[in-house]
Amino acid sequence: MAQPISLEIPPRDPRADLRSRVQRAPEEHAEAVLAAYELLQQLHDQGVLDIMLSALAARDELLEKVVDNAKKPEAIRGIRNLLYWRRILGSIEPEWFQGIFQAIPEGLARATADQQKPVGLFGLLRRLMSKDSLRGMGAAIDFLQAFGRHLNSGETGRTNAGS
Repeated sequence: MAQPISLEIPPRDPRADLRSRVQRAPEEHAEAVLAAYELLQQLHDQGVLDIMLSALAARDELLEKVVDNAKKPEAIRGIRNLLYWRRILGSIEPEWFQGIFQAIPEGLARATADQQKPVGLFGLLRRLMSKDSLRGMGAAIDFLQAFGRHLNSGETGRTNAGS
């Protein structure tokens, strides 16, 4: 009959393994260790470590204040509004924003370019009837109509909720 093979595994000392890794670390990771020391020194020089230590010491008090403020109705509304704006901004194509953000400095530059020359009514009407102005006014009117439509639906929702 076959005899079982005895297998004796020597006990492993996890602390000895860690000591060995720590002793090899400066050689294997010298550049990273130096960068970490430099970062630590910068944090110390700027007072960030002191702030972090103070925050850790006062963590219960800080947490209590954060929770107390987060329970206020205006904080809840603010958080809801931020989440809603995230959804709105995420649904808008970046190219549309690019057009708006390019138009702002261009419009301001034209408005402030020649302040000595008086603005004439006919000049304004001519610019108002340009293709670009009409396209912009059309977009603004579309926005105002949608805004008015949603204001109306928001009022009915509020009056129904209050009844």
